[in-house]
Amino acid sequence: MIYLDNAATSFPKPPGVAGAMGRVVAEVGGSPGRSSHRMALEAARLVFAVREKAAALLGVDDSSRIVFTKNATESINLALKGLVRAGDHVVTTAFEHDSVAATLRALEAAGAEVTRLRPAKGHTVGPDDVRKALRPATRMVVMTHASNVLGAIQPIAEVGGLCRSRGVLFMADCAQTAGALPVDAESMAIDVLAATGHKSLLGPQGTGLLYLREGVEPAPLLHGGTGSADRDAETPERLEAGTLNTPGIAGLGAAIDFLAERTVAALREREIELTARLLEGLASIKGVTVLGPREPEKRVPLVSFNIGGLDPQQVGMRLDGDFSIMVRCGLHCAPDAHSLAGTMPRGAVRASPGCFTTEDHIDALIAAVKEIAAGAA
Repeated sequence: MIYLDNAATSFPKPPGVAGAMGRVVAEVGGSPGRSSHRMALEAARLVFAVREKAAALLGVDDSSRIVFTKNATESINLALKGLVRAGDHVVTTAFEHDSVAATLRALEAAGAEVTRLRPAKGHTVGPDDVRKALRPATRMVVMTHASNVLGAIQPIAEVGGLCRSRGVLFMADCAQTAGALPVDAESMAIDVLAATGHKSLLGPQGTGLLYLREGVEPAPLLHGGTGSADRDAETPERLEAGTLNTPGIAGLGAAIDFLAERTVAALREREIELTARLLEGLASIKGVTVLGPREPEKRVPLVSFNIGGLDPQQVGMRLDGDFSIMVRCGLHCAPDAHSLAGTMPRGAVRASPGCFTTEDHIDALIAAVKEIAAGAA
């Protein structure tokens, strides 16, 4: 079995992730912030420790500005719905995942205004594009750090700097980049950062992160128990209503330990090599069209492609059934990006290497695509 769907969920997980989760279930058991007995206190200490690790990984000085969620979608909904009001103007891009795009459509229906930017050329939306779209009523600029369809890395540090100079909130969707690229919220002038634990952070499903710069205080998305009187709760607890996913958070902590030991920069270099190999191999196959930038250093480790007029879903089924290669096919929850790429309504095949992918895995995919393409000629 060859797993090349890491942009959806990374697999396998690093050694230690399952063990950390199992230890919480078998030995810790208590609810963090809910009681004063030893098991609850141990759970609270664990959550605090992982909050500190996540803050360090993302370049955040104050770990209390890290909020735990169940995924990036919840983080994005919490931030957008908690900060944008009727009459506010939001600038975004045509690259966005539906977690951003659909939430903004809901806010538009409630009276907000949204400007969606397309790249003037190439595969990026830059500060000049954003500058032209700003208005007096602009509340926020929100954009993905890297497209989950095209793989193209966006210049978020430059956009963040522009927004900071104009007094506009800047939100970065780092679902595809946290753990895959060095991310530093402070130096990139990010006010709000959404990430998920189960992709390149290498943690389990059901874990997500939201960073909020000091002074950025969205209204809660959920109300309920915070472990203290709700009216007195402060960030992060006031945004973490209900019992936290302590086993998942423990697994995320073990994954972050792995990333810290290997270093994101070193893993990035390795994944650039694998992406270059994949791009070169696919480009050599007659009838294959590759989406996004050709330079591997300009993209995260995912490559979307199509084989002639073949249905991407059928290609994916062949890769799985005949070659035991797992990829993602279709619209990738980003129809706007596919409209931009000209691949609507069927989408594309997406292969995404991870930190445990080998050259042999890439070569096997290239050989399989070559065989499928030859049969379609």
